[in-house]
Amino acid sequence: MESKQNNKLGIKIKALRQKAELSQDELARKSDVAYTTLTKIETGVIKSPSVFMVEKIAKALGVPIENLL
Repeated sequence: MESKQNNKLGIKIKALRQKAELSQDELARKSDVAYTTLTKIETGVIKSPSVFMVEKIAKALGVPIENLL
């Protein structure tokens, strides 16, 4: 089982997504990241997505990438 400590990025993305009142599907489309990839990042299955991917998600959420790292 993935600990919360090892999934800080996913937890941050999920919290910001929920704050923006976006579904996973909406954020996936807005960021041009595959829905399955986004869900895997949020749940910690993908632990180290590329900086490019994190940058696309940050932009879609309207936050600086530094807020996610």
